[in-house]
Amino acid sequence: RICVITLAEAHPLLQHGKTIKNINYQISANCSRLQNKVSGKSKRPCLFIFQMQGAQFLTELAPLCRISSSDGEEYTIYSCIRGRLIEVNENILSNPALLQEKPSTEGYIAVVLPKFEESKSITQGLLTQKEYEEVLLKRCSSAS
Repeated sequence: RICVITLAEAHPLLQHGKTIKNINYQISANCSRLQNKVSGKSKRPCLFIFQMQGAQFLTELAPLCRISSSDGEEYTIYSCIRGRLIEVNENILSNPALLQEKPSTEGYIAVVLPKFEESKSITQGLLTQKEYEEVLLKRCSSAS
């Protein structure tokens, strides 16, 4: 039920051999994803249930962070999922190369917990690996 936000395989930071210069979780003057503090505890043993006190609520279009590359490009990474921000990966701040070297594991950006009643529709809306590859092929063929 949790969603781990990572860079997609086709993201320009993973495709063009760019070097990441900076990752910034400061979204605006009044909003830093680093200030997200989740408290609460599991109501039952072995279950991942939070009371979600203090967790920032995200919409699909909520920015999570901004990533700057050494060539001056800046990329805003969005949540893409409605839910509560459980955590951001502070490890990528001191080791930004994790985003490129291990984007789907240690280089994740954030963890988001959607509302229980919305989690099924979110899951049903996801692409399979094959569907994703077909989208990429269409994108590449239309660009050339």
